[in-house]
Amino acid sequence: MILIASSVWIDYFNGVYNQKTDFLYSNLGKEEFIIGDLIYTEVLQGFSDDRTYQKAKELLDVFPFKIIGGKEIALSSANNYRILRKKGVTIRKTVDVLIATFCIENNISLLQNDKDFEPFIKLFNLQSI
Repeated sequence: MILIASSVWIDYFNGVYNQKTDFLYSNLGKEEFIIGDLIYTEVLQGFSDDRTYQKAKELLDVFPFKIIGGKEIALSSANNYRILRKKGVTIRKTVDVLIATFCIENNISLLQNDKDFEPFIKLFNLQSI
């Protein structure tokens, strides 16, 4: 199971070709990709055109939908953030902490293209593609 992060979806919808979007293109229909509530929001809020928004929503709605938050993930995320801060690492967005922690806690790989996930890969064994 692979959760696709906002950074990859944004590149995908903007027609950016890189290693991550190539992986997505190549593995659609082959891998079990999922979408999360926070990612769904981040991606869809970026569309200003109604027609493009609707097309993107229809595509995202094809994937199994997961709730990322909740009390347990929130608490684990706060603890992970505090551990990183003690090591001198500050993550820019709380949403990224929640996404990384959700993946770690649920043994889900993350297809991402964002440097804020790197500390989670190194310190918490986040499985990243």
